Amino acid sequence: MGKLLREAVETRRNELISKLIELDQYKKDGKHLFELTLSDLEYEYFKIQSKNHPHSGIDSIRWRNF
Repeated sequence: MGKLLREAVETRRNELISKLIELDQYKKDGKHLFELTLSDLEYEYFKIQSKNHPHSGIDSIRWRNF
């Protein structure tokens, strides 16, 4: 089970690194992307997606549960 989890983490890390490179992000705080943890990569990708997404601003539609 440990090997399977390790492979899944590495696969996800590689996917995020590729996506961040496509968005012209090569470093964070002086560290190369391959030096970051999966959590750091997820956070950076989420942050960039939120900033660039047209529905993430102040005037965006927010769903509320009634």
